[in-house]
Amino acid sequence: MDTSFPVPEGVPASNTVLLVNPNTNSGTTAMMVDLAKETLAPQGLQVVGISAAAGPSMIVDPVSLAESEAHVHHAVNDYLSGSDGGRVAAVIVAAIGDPGRARLDHELDIPVIGIGQGSVKAAAHGPDGQHRRFGMATSTPLLVEALAKLVADHGFQEHFTGVRLTQSEPLALAADPERQFQELAQAVTSATETDHAEAVIIAGGPLSATARRLAGMTAVDIIQPIPSACRLVLNALSLTKQPN
Repeated sequence: MDTSFPVPEGVPASNTVLLVNPNTNSGTTAMMVDLAKETLAPQGLQVVGISAAAGPSMIVDPVSLAESEAHVHHAVNDYLSGSDGGRVAAVIVAAIGDPGRARLDHELDIPVIGIGQGSVKAAAHGPDGQHRRFGMATSTPLLVEALAKLVADHGFQEHFTGVRLTQSEPLALAADPERQFQELAQAVTSATETDHAEAVIIAGGPLSATARRLAGMTAVDIIQPIPSACRLVLNALSLTKQPN
């Protein structure tokens, strides 16, 4: 954990953001932590990543999504009860379905932000703060209903153009980053050209590296889940502002 940078004025004394990966893949956790640091470290916030102790290496269906809620709850509370728990200023739940976020947000006295929550809010608002049409591109067909519910839970269903899917199944694409990029790029094209989405969420924590690559190579407004959640964290800690 890097503690070399100074804490700017206005940053809370508890200046750690705990990022919990609801699946067990430590490589995915490390990748998401690195992305979160890019947004949070310049504001004096450290990022610590933890992974679920049980469950799948990638959440690909409603059953594993529902089961991960308990794994997230246990992992977060286990960390908070430890010697470094008092340093945590906020929690990021780093799965697009935000498993366990609502329960933790109700129970804890610190902000609990989901990457799905952050993505939907970022996608639904254009640069001028006005609502816009947005869609999703992902590799998990069995989670389409859960993603639509996520949008509805945040009140943006009338602006949602739907979910566009890759042709290949998620675990195959996870093992082939170039193929994952190509198929998600095609899904983004379908979302914009056919569905007329003005922004597209790359819907999945494990897809974060590809989301970054797509954002740098297309003219479309690509919504990256990790940076979107980080901006909500900064807003919750009053270190920046977000549209309503």
